[in-house]
Amino acid sequence: MALLGYAGIMMALSILKKIERQSKYVETAALAAADSAQAALLHTQVILHAERPWVLITVVPSPSIENGFTVVATNRGRSPARVVGMADETRIAADEAKMPGIPEFSPEDPDLPPISIILLPGEMVTIKSFCRDDVKGLCKSEEKLRRIENWEERIFLYGKVVYKDLLAPIQEAPHQTSWCCRYIHGRQKSGLVVAGTQEYNQHT
Repeated sequence: MALLGYAGIMMALSILKKIERQSKYVETAALAAADSAQAALLHTQVILHAERPWVLITVVPSPSIENGFTVVATNRGRSPARVVGMADETRIAADEAKMPGIPEFSPEDPDLPPISIILLPGEMVTIKSFCRDDVKGLCKSEEKLRRIENWEERIFLYGKVVYKDLLAPIQEAPHQTSWCCRYIHGRQKSGLVVAGTQEYNQHT
């Protein structure tokens, strides 16, 4: 009886060891499957990220107005974008350090219709125009104009474009492109160049 009991115990221990080894194999396989699924998810996200629309901002000289400039938004991505909102502001400040830390915008006019502009890949839309003649209208006094002409103060134009991916689910959050430019008022010629801190130049 003792020998039979000993043999039974040894057999049970052997079975337990086999079960433990199989459990480790199952756990390893599960971890490998989880890692594989995570890698597949990341790969899918990379593909979707590469195929999504990317609305970027550029400044181009006006073809019809001397010392005039146009800020345009272009879809540089690979899928259509629907522009659902735009805002822009013009502010006079001594330099970028005197600008608000976070871009500030005037309240939207409730009487304005909602924006819905479809941009196919490569298409663009004008979002802001500015020329040398606009400076006088922006300056409320001759003293303010003199300070702009002497570069004691500068004119900043900034804004944002909010858009959605037409191929993405409806509930997906929209993307946003923020932009900022500084107007250079020369004696004869003018310029409009990209400026502002990271808070004013963001892409989501």
